[in-house]
Amino acid sequence: MRHFAIELEELKTKLLQMGGMVEAALHRSVRAVVDRDADLAKKVKEGEAAINTMEMEIDELVTKLLVLQQPVARDLRFLTSVLKINTDLERMGDLANGLAKRAQSLMNYPPLKLNIDLNHMSSLVESMLLKSLDAFLREDAYLAQQVLLSDDEVDAIRGAAYGEIIAHMQSNPADVRAGVELIFVVRNLERIGDHATNMAEGVIYMAKGVDVRHNSKTLV
Repeated sequence: MRHFAIELEELKTKLLQMGGMVEAALHRSVRAVVDRDADLAKKVKEGEAAINTMEMEIDELVTKLLVLQQPVARDLRFLTSVLKINTDLERMGDLANGLAKRAQSLMNYPPLKLNIDLNHMSSLVESMLLKSLDAFLREDAYLAQQVLLSDDEVDAIRGAAYGEIIAHMQSNPADVRAGVELIFVVRNLERIGDHATNMAEGVIYMAKGVDVRHNSKTLV
């Protein structure tokens, strides 16, 4: 059992390392969009393979532990939650890579004069990711629930941004292509927030054995 406990800690460490890689990719991709920085966009795309490799390593380790150790109760919840969180992190990495591609595309057009605060939206999404990872580390269901409560704000920002971008494109047909790219930027950020929410739900299940996926506002 002691060896199993060590393997579980190693798995937790590896997942947190992957989380750090994804957080760095997200931060760089947003800065690439906001600052129109081609070098940062390139770094994000170059780092995608490492995130994918880490995902496969974690999946393999979880599968091995499930088969060889046949865990029950809390250990079983931990391992199944790691599988789900691992998938969410990999998809966040894909979305960050998508942001980097949009950043490269947006550099071909003049900046749009809009009031959309991408810095605020990205800061909120990054905070959701970091809180989810911290909640996982500490197995803190209360902290995880704070992430769920932030999801509505991200959705509201996305809705307002869509409205402003679409109105601008209707008044400025020459900006349609850049506007479409910007819509995808906002959409990717919102989807990253969704995955952070999924992670937080996994932490709550891991810590409390409570599935809040369809009732996320219930206090735990």
